[in-house]
Amino acid sequence: MNIDSWTRKDGLRVVHVPYPDMDTVTVLSLCKTGSKYETDEIAGISHFLEHMFFKGTEKRPTAQHVAEALDEVGGEFNAFTGKEYTGYYAKVADRHAELAVDVIGDILLHSNLDPREINRERGVIIEEMRMYQDSPMRYVPELLENELYPNQPAGRLIIGSEETIMSVKAEDFRDYLAKQYVSKNMVVVLVGNITKERVEALVDEHFADMPEGEAQIAMMPATETQTEPGLLLHYKETDQAHLALAFRGVARKHKDRAAHVVLSAILGGGMSSRLFGTVREQMGLAYYIRAEAESMTETGYIEVSAGVEVTKLQDALIAILKECEGLVAEEVPAKELKKAKEYIKGRSQLGLEKSDEIAFFVGEQEILEHEVELLEEKFAKIDAVTAADVQRVAKDVFVNEKMNLAVIGPYRDPAPVMDVLTF
Repeated sequence: MNIDSWTRKDGLRVVHVPYPDMDTVTVLSLCKTGSKYETDEIAGISHFLEHMFFKGTEKRPTAQHVAEALDEVGGEFNAFTGKEYTGYYAKVADRHAELAVDVIGDILLHSNLDPREINRERGVIIEEMRMYQDSPMRYVPELLENELYPNQPAGRLIIGSEETIMSVKAEDFRDYLAKQYVSKNMVVVLVGNITKERVEALVDEHFADMPEGEAQIAMMPATETQTEPGLLLHYKETDQAHLALAFRGVARKHKDRAAHVVLSAILGGGMSSRLFGTVREQMGLAYYIRAEAESMTETGYIEVSAGVEVTKLQDALIAILKECEGLVAEEVPAKELKKAKEYIKGRSQLGLEKSDEIAFFVGEQEILEHEVELLEEKFAKIDAVTAADVQRVAKDVFVNEKMNLAVIGPYRDPAPVMDVLTF
């Protein structure tokens, strides 16, 4: 992967990843802002603003005009809001690269933010919220972060609350936009069959009106205090209990990040992992069960998620914790360690086959860290992890005072769950 990056005079960072053999181009623009930048009064505004960017511009007056611009050439386009950054992208056949840059630049720099559209969109976002709440497998990770980081932006729902969605005003959007969507707080990434010269020309033309300056709102970092296992039960009449179990871990750039990734792969990465083999194949308690290492700028956690029969929740938890204890008690055999590393590397490579996937990989690192670590460098860190490292980090994270559980299911009494939520 060849990466060329530069910073314009106004501070806007541009990243170009050429792939002449591709016949597509992806344009991704990222802003270093999200729900961890919001006060309680405007919670959800990052996500709401993301919606509003697609509702019309001076050049394309309505949402229909914006959508048709890329639909007419068979392009893909969308946006996403996270806790630490927000992104907007378009993927097109390479011959339509200029159109993609034009549309993304247009919506970010010239959106109307019509109060009538804002009022109409309130209902759309509330229905989006309800959709997620009706999907326990998608909603339980959100509840888990609420348990991990209570009463602070890091644990708040990205989408906000019905109260804030209904109360934010047009001037709130314009104020937030002016403070955050500025040149030194944004990145534009282009990946695919396009030359550097053309990237430079297109970005300079279609992002010419980018407001200059630095962001005026700082991220509110997560704070962590815990002395015993934490539990959040969300009562819902379901046929399956959905659980998300987390152990406090490390941040994105922590020296033990690679060891945490390997540990999570051994525990629940793939169909031959320890949890899949025990909880699903041997005990028949779950259809899906997985583990992964999640990391943010200043913190992180290892998460185990599963869907189990409602009368078997405690059995599943006991089995999961037993597998965690096994990683504390003994070093991982060399063969299993190698398998986990190859699993991580293989999945990473499979996830970078397309121009949009590469853009997300590069863009996330650039917006958060101002640098891009190539796969080869990441793989070197994975390969350097030893069995002793895995056991060491397992001993550190698999303890009661770092354990938190969120469950969606027909449960009201926490006592039976708390009885088994212990090492």
